[in-house]
Amino acid sequence: MSLTTACGDDDGMQLDAGFDAGGHEEDDAGPPDAGADEDAGTDAGGLDAGSDAGEPDAGPDAGALDGGPPALLDVSHDRELRAMWLSTVFRLDFPSAAGVGATQARAELTAIADVCRAAGINAIFFQVRPESDALYASTLEPWSRFLTDVQGVGPGWDPLGLLLEIAHERGIEVHAWVNPYRALTSTSVTPAASHVTQRFPDAAITYGGAVVMNPAADAVRAHIVAVVTEIVREYDVDGVVFDDYFYPYPRPGEPPFADSESYQAYVDAGGVLSLGDWRRDNVNRLVAGVSDAIKTEKPWVMWGIAPFGIYRPGMPPGVAGTDAYEVLAADSVRWISEGWVDYLAPQLYWSTVSSQQPFGALVSWWADLAPPGRFVIPSLALHREGAEWNAAEFERQVMLTRAEAPRTAGNTWFRYRMLANDLHGSRAMMARVYSTPARPPAVIETAGDAVEPPVVMRTAGNVTLSHPSPTTIRGYAVYRDVDGSFEIDRWIPAGSPATSLGRGRWAISAIARGGAESQGVEVLVP
Repeated sequence: MSLTTACGDDDGMQLDAGFDAGGHEEDDAGPPDAGADEDAGTDAGGLDAGSDAGEPDAGPDAGALDGGPPALLDVSHDRELRAMWLSTVFRLDFPSAAGVGATQARAELTAIADVCRAAGINAIFFQVRPESDALYASTLEPWSRFLTDVQGVGPGWDPLGLLLEIAHERGIEVHAWVNPYRALTSTSVTPAASHVTQRFPDAAITYGGAVVMNPAADAVRAHIVAVVTEIVREYDVDGVVFDDYFYPYPRPGEPPFADSESYQAYVDAGGVLSLGDWRRDNVNRLVAGVSDAIKTEKPWVMWGIAPFGIYRPGMPPGVAGTDAYEVLAADSVRWISEGWVDYLAPQLYWSTVSSQQPFGALVSWWADLAPPGRFVIPSLALHREGAEWNAAEFERQVMLTRAEAPRTAGNTWFRYRMLANDLHGSRAMMARVYSTPARPPAVIETAGDAVEPPVVMRTAGNVTLSHPSPTTIRGYAVYRDVDGSFEIDRWIPAGSPATSLGRGRWAISAIARGGAESQGVEVLVP
């Protein structure tokens, strides 16, 4: 595989003959004909972590010992989205093989969720649309060939539905990871009759040995919006996320992306935008349309984009590399300033010692973009290998991200297989940096919603929780009084609403879909 760098000596983003540089499918190449370049510790966020279970309990009272109603207390904690990217393209992370049945799929997804929970991960970004196909039951798109080796042939089970069940039981969110414009990873793939390349053949453009849907086509944009709407409407997803594939990364020796006829038609109709501005407008209209669709359907669903980590060379000063604004038509600054996304997760896949793409300077620059209530949540390169990539480097990156809070609110990690294989000692590293549990930040549209506190029943040291509106909440945050200040101790998923408390003063709140939090119910255990 011949490699060239996209951004200079320190860029590390690699181009190869078949796939897009800088993207989420790099480094772990797929089959040669596909041309891919996609690349036990404390349970920090799960059930009963740090519970001091089994200590004597005073009795059934929840709250005041005089038998009166329990006190309600204001409680909160520092929110972080701690997400893991789970790749399905070329089966990089899941499933393990074509033709996996429901029983084996459940076992694999359970293992994935358990590894993530043990590491303190609170969200999984599940790639449900790797090449304009579906790893879920869709009326709009064919089943993905990465399930059965044949596009359009279903596995007999529902990957997204199954992961939602398994992950939510463990208190882990699931965000649907959608690749918007990529149609086929290789021209050698046989598409199903319902595939976008067959439905809108005039909008299917071959580039770099792959097929990309033309962002200028109204039908393509409408279809993507409909796809996202279907996912949000039919599934209890916690979020939707796009990665960095907009207009394709340039290929050395390749002719320009073949959208000149579309642009000329725009000009002939009286359009005055330059080619670059026109391309950005095409992408912007999709981003705004997806935003409207998600927030109309379910305003609590978190919506974000993970753009390439350099907006423009020289931003911040000294940074060199691919100009995502000009080359990819990705105006991520506008996306967040217009309120079209809840967060940006720039792919900051460089180290803190990089000379041309220093992580610290980049994370500060991106953090400055976040208006109140919206966030920057940098993506970290767990897949990178080399002398500078080790557990200490990743801990520094987490600390540098946290130093920019509240404009920053966590990190996303690319990708799961590296955690499963414990690359860089990642399991112990994450258990350290995520030793205190946290929930993802609240979505701005619902952050101010009033949430009723939970109903707390305590008997002999055991606490059982319920809620007046059970379908509206994700679970319960348990806080412990430490020297007069309440600190989060654990997270109790709504589907498993029981735990044990040791001696002390506690407060238990309910957190709704979208992240709004109730007051905490005081619980005194003598």
